[in-house]
Amino acid sequence: MLSPVVVPAYGVFCAIWCSYLAFNPSGTKWMVVLISFLLTGLIPIAAIFALYRLGRISDTGLNERTERTVPYAITAIAYIACAFFLYRVGAPSWLWLFPVGGCLAVIVNMTVNRWWKISAHAAAMGGLVALLSRLAFDGVAMPWIIYWVTGAIMLTGLLGTARIVLGRHTPWQVAAGTFNGFISVFLITAL
Repeated sequence: MLSPVVVPAYGVFCAIWCSYLAFNPSGTKWMVVLISFLLTGLIPIAAIFALYRLGRISDTGLNERTERTVPYAITAIAYIACAFFLYRVGAPSWLWLFPVGGCLAVIVNMTVNRWWKISAHAAAMGGLVALLSRLAFDGVAMPWIIYWVTGAIMLTGLLGTARIVLGRHTPWQVAAGTFNGFISVFLITAL
């Protein structure tokens, strides 16, 4: 439910339904969310499964940090493709810059993972919290945005706890991932 490959589509969904973009036709909103999911979710998932079938990675969960470089690079390219799509359909800059910030977070994670395993799950959730916070701070959100921000923060905490309990990450790896995702998206969407 909170895999890093679905969180960007959640972000686009939340941004559309929690901002003035909610006044667009329903079909348009769903088309944008669906194409965003195709680019940031289905393409990376397909690449991961292809790499697994080719023997380039040992498991589809990317639990071995040394096997994350190629899937992360593909994901970064997919995020840029999503940003380009959102730009071309006339999305406001804060929306099309969201996947650019996600791309930056993926590149930071990819770089850090050469020496230390950092949580991609936490980075994705940190980016979602940053996007919702940016909407609230910039005054483009509907009044109920506070509930969405609060919910995203709570889900980030639950996800981080789950990653630690499952033994996938240490508390520092989860904190670093959350910080990376939040800072990357918050600063890039400020441009």
